[in-house]
Amino acid sequence: MRRTPFTAGWQTRRHANSFAEMVGAAAPWQDVTLPHDATLAEPRDAAHGAGPGYFPGGVYEYRKAFAVPADAADQRWVLEFEAVYRRAMVYVNGSLAAHWASGYTGFAVPLDDHLRYGEENEVRVVCRAGQDSRWYAGSGITRPVHLVVGPLLHIAPDGVRVTTVDADRDLAVVEVLTTVVNDRPRLATAEAVTELRGPDGAVVAADRTPVTVRPGEPAVVRQRLVVRDPALWGPGAPALHTATVTLADGDAETVTFGIRTLAVDPVRGLRVNGEPVLLRGACLHSDNGVLGAATIDRADERRVELLQAAGINALRSAHNPMSRALLEACDRLGVLVMDELTDMWTESKSDLDAALDFPEWWQCDVAAMVAKDVNHPSVVMYSIGNEIPEVATPHGALWSRRLAEEVRRLDPSRLVTNGVNGMLAVIGEAAAQAEGGINTMLADMGGFMRELAASELVGRRTAESFAVLDVAGLNYMDARYEADRETFPNRVVVGSETFANEIDRLWRLVQDHPHVIGDFTWTGWDYLGEAGIGRTADAEDPSAGAFGAPYPWLLAWCGDIDVTGHRRPASFYREVVFGLRSDPYLAVVRPERSGRETVATPWAWSDSVGSWAFAGAEGTPVTVEVYSDADEVELLLDGRSLGTAKAGEAHRFRAEFTVPWAPGELTAVARSGGAETGRCSLRSADGPVRLTAAVDRDAVRADDTDLAYVDLALTDAAGTVALGVDREVTVTVAGPGVLAGFGSAAPATEESYLDDVHTTFDGRALAVVRPTGAGTITVTASAPGCADVTLTVVAR
Repeated sequence: MRRTPFTAGWQTRRHANSFAEMVGAAAPWQDVTLPHDATLAEPRDAAHGAGPGYFPGGVYEYRKAFAVPADAADQRWVLEFEAVYRRAMVYVNGSLAAHWASGYTGFAVPLDDHLRYGEENEVRVVCRAGQDSRWYAGSGITRPVHLVVGPLLHIAPDGVRVTTVDADRDLAVVEVLTTVVNDRPRLATAEAVTELRGPDGAVVAADRTPVTVRPGEPAVVRQRLVVRDPALWGPGAPALHTATVTLADGDAETVTFGIRTLAVDPVRGLRVNGEPVLLRGACLHSDNGVLGAATIDRADERRVELLQAAGINALRSAHNPMSRALLEACDRLGVLVMDELTDMWTESKSDLDAALDFPEWWQCDVAAMVAKDVNHPSVVMYSIGNEIPEVATPHGALWSRRLAEEVRRLDPSRLVTNGVNGMLAVIGEAAAQAEGGINTMLADMGGFMRELAASELVGRRTAESFAVLDVAGLNYMDARYEADRETFPNRVVVGSETFANEIDRLWRLVQDHPHVIGDFTWTGWDYLGEAGIGRTADAEDPSAGAFGAPYPWLLAWCGDIDVTGHRRPASFYREVVFGLRSDPYLAVVRPERSGRETVATPWAWSDSVGSWAFAGAEGTPVTVEVYSDADEVELLLDGRSLGTAKAGEAHRFRAEFTVPWAPGELTAVARSGGAETGRCSLRSADGPVRLTAAVDRDAVRADDTDLAYVDLALTDAAGTVALGVDREVTVTVAGPGVLAGFGSAAPATEESYLDDVHTTFDGRALAVVRPTGAGTITVTASAPGCADVTLTVVAR
């Protein structure tokens, strides 16, 4: 069937009921291009809580007109929504055509019964969001939409599935399952012709199979093809193939896949194509920073590129199925994926969350996730949940088994896991037993999680829920890693969610224990909502250490990479721990923290930045952190030694110095056995600041799936970014493009990502430009006291 984008020409507004329409009280329609996040335009207020980033919920509607030819009655017309947040009602020409509860899984809407042939038609979507998420979920048609048109005898949507039956370097056996649908009034026969093409586009295998299909009884064509000398897909060499299936009447479908094998056991760990792999993982929320919840292809691709460049080789979706664009990027780049179904089953975590729909909709959501993932070689694990409170109960164990077996029924080729938090699973009983009750627990949440996770209580109560899995996902339960080797000798575990500031100890456990296959830090990329869970606050702040910071906090502030794509110190530390960086890294605690007692949450990193360019900090004692795997590190300022300190794994890969801030060049020299192994330098800013602009690519595609990312910075003449001199920046876009989002990494702000004016944070801001057609896009930025800067991007 022919699939075309259906993202342009939409309008949106706050939902208006029939009475509001009748009395003229409806809000005006606004033109939008999908994907779109309606929540970003709403005013924030302290009353809405830290979870959604102090944004309100709402009910929104979208509409689009489209023409249907008069001779189209002998075709099948379907709309494919990759996701609508949330509880979507789809109307075609005024009649309900579909309803879908989940905000993260895709669904198809058959249009045929509702179309007016030879006329203009209208599709309208109504969706609702509010008190249904623990983080910022956004709202609206947040992922792409496609119009699918094909003949009456056709391949079903998502109807081609490719699986590696067996493979080695000499030969692979690939099975192609094709579902053929007959909407004609009588029996039909056809021939399915399948071609597999390798990474270079050459045909590597082919087959022809006749198929007879009754009306209303889809037929599955099963073909096994042999590929000689296959190019295997793996993390180091992500070779991609295509499979094209063509029916005799001309309908055809092409899918991308990879030839690879997957195995796991507690002795040899995880193996891809027989090669051991340790998962250097990161959890990833679905929002795209200054774009909100809008899932535009290039935004997701860029996140995967930057995370991989920082040493990450695996991503866990948190806590919902990944977008198709993210999976496609992981396929191309060789990043492994744990795709997660949901954050809740039958017990709610928010007043109106998906637990209200789960008992009736879970099979639909599992089927949608598997149908989306099945041809993506990057997906190695399905997670059936995250921190589900009921997993430690008999009925929770029933749900665990039910979900795991349904996933296996639909896709037996991948591993099944579940991110279990032992504390949450037994929190009621644990609180009753803990001296001091819940308040004692919250005072040292990280320590209490670890202590409770190792207990016999958690081991006993979660045993059945873990037993139904291929890999036991342990959220903040690293205290079980070593014990489980003895208690549950056949159990394979993964650190499905862990504290970033403990990666040195956690990675050593992964390296030393084959049954522990990897670690997924919370979190790889900062995100909207759960505002301030990674905050460091002054001890006298009444909200210090609380789960959630007061308004106007917006961001979680706990990502290795901030919402603009800039790496934070934790990312470089992780790179050192992974053994991927030989040069040391310099991080400096902000001078404003000097001499002040601070309180940090378990998800916080030190309040440090990779900078020595602090305005007005002369003479202030500052803490300098040096991350290094070398034996020792010497710190120098303009070549003058400020001292030497031990580093390396025995000292948690960090050396620490307290020195008075002074302008100049700060250098860390790493040495092992007396020989230099690397160095890193930071410079202070000198002279007046200027506004600079740099774009990630000079040319982009002239369609709405692409984006140009423009980094803006306040620097000195040598290019050093200056801190403490932030100012408002105004951005204008001319030509075939629009400003899709504009903002900074500031964790607390009242500015909107939809405005064309935004204040820099730590001297930086990010403008995201979306092309609207072919031609030259001109981006101009201005700031008080700085000369304007202009750059161009070609859309073609």
